[in-house]
Amino acid sequence: MQNKFYEFFMKKCPELEYLDMRSIQHRILIFPEAKVLLESLCELKCDTSINSSYFKKLSPFCQYIQRLIIVNTYSKPNYGIVMLIEAQKNLKHFEWKDDFHDDFLTENPYEEVFYALEKKADSLNYLRIYFQYVGGIDNTLLQEILPKLYKLKILIIDDYLFFGEVQLEKLKLQVYNELEVLSINSNRLNVISSIIENSGRRLKKILFKSYDITNREYYNSFDESSLNFIRKIYENCPSIEYLSVAFSPSKEHFTEFEKLLKNCQNLKSLLIIINNIVTTNKTNEKFLENGKILLEILIKSAPTNLKEIRFYDDFEFSLENLEDFLEKWKGRPAISIHTSDSIYEEENYEKLINKYKGDGIIKDFKHSYNIDEIHYQQI
Repeated sequence: MQNKFYEFFMKKCPELEYLDMRSIQHRILIFPEAKVLLESLCELKCDTSINSSYFKKLSPFCQYIQRLIIVNTYSKPNYGIVMLIEAQKNLKHFEWKDDFHDDFLTENPYEEVFYALEKKADSLNYLRIYFQYVGGIDNTLLQEILPKLYKLKILIIDDYLFFGEVQLEKLKLQVYNELEVLSINSNRLNVISSIIENSGRRLKKILFKSYDITNREYYNSFDESSLNFIRKIYENCPSIEYLSVAFSPSKEHFTEFEKLLKNCQNLKSLLIIINNIVTTNKTNEKFLENGKILLEILIKSAPTNLKEIRFYDDFEFSLENLEDFLEKWKGRPAISIHTSDSIYEEENYEKLINKYKGDGIIKDFKHSYNIDEIHYQQI
């Protein structure tokens, strides 16, 4: 029945642009029509458990894949995938996601794949990587290859603490003149600042998780690093639209943050992380003061394009300050607010929020105990 279905499908569908090989029986190549059908393939999603011979058979006539997404479910090398990558003539988009159960490897499943990917530097503009933590191999190959992928517009490296101090210093030297989206987790602000400075002023999204940044910053350098980060943003990112920004609640930091708002007029969404990392006396009064200053700056200097604000960490808004902010937001596009603070579930806050939802001032108001929901979901 499966064979009959595929045979009928290929007769009725002369071209195929997208294929998820994980969801089909892989005998499709036995049909004479398969070659013509798959020559037009633009996007392929597969996993490494598929027999290597299948990719080898696919490679000679399937050479114009632009988007290749690989889920690494089998922790052994798959040389058929290597051949498929090498055969591509216009590979633009590459994703690799580990999803296996081993915690110790005896063979390296990445080496040949990423050496093959390196050869596609002239066309590759999107790279997204997620490596699991495993023992048995020194997984530093990606750091060697990244400098050679000079045409990247989107660079996303998801959770995995594989950048050591030496690798982070090398990462600071990266130059991507066409980069538009930067998201490298387990990072440091001074590293991100260097990449921003070396970029071609085209960055539209700079995303990171607050706990990655603050955990990796030295306590005595966070203030300096965060000031430098804010300055690099407003000096080098005129087109920025989505931004995670972390800083201490000092007068100098608030002043620089206001400059950022005034200079970056394309901002659509902000994740604001105020972290009082060098102060041990974290009181509720201090949090309320931080919140008041922050709201005043936003009302005074936020660009008109700003439609979403995500608030995280060492600040709170009193009922009075929040109401004053929402009153003064009238006349702007409706605002969406995401927060990690549970105070907004209290009855008086809910009443206030619902009032301004009804008035069209608030588009959406979300509270979550899960801080990952406050941070941007990677694209």
